[in-house]
Amino acid sequence: MEKLEHIGVAVKNIEQANKLFAALLGTEHYKIEEVASEGVRTSFFELSGVKIELLEATREDSPIAKFIEKRGEGIHHLAFEVKNIEEGIKEYQNKGFQLINPVPKKGADNKRICFLHPKSTQGVLIELCEEIKDAS
Repeated sequence: MEKLEHIGVAVKNIEQANKLFAALLGTEHYKIEEVASEGVRTSFFELSGVKIELLEATREDSPIAKFIEKRGEGIHHLAFEVKNIEEGIKEYQNKGFQLINPVPKKGADNKRICFLHPKSTQGVLIELCEEIKDAS
């Protein structure tokens, strides 16, 4: 792992959460993005090199909707940057961590992502993320 890339926070209403976090952090969000495959709309803030990703469900069957129904709003995951996600997946599998998705998928903010199951990480959902590099 290179660094803490972002903290994911599950919210019911992204517009209200954007106002709250703007007041809290003293800065505005820099982008809103929908990830249709995950049934989520995201909003990003950045403070001192660490991002806060707000996550709002766009479907009732999405992982975020299920999380909020079960646990309420709050911290959803910690995301750590890796240089090579395939190598990261192999490394953590070899260390005995359980993966939710052993094949990386496209996430928000120009990232390829995979998740380590909370059952193998003391109850904390961990995301591994790699910046998608331009082919140019």
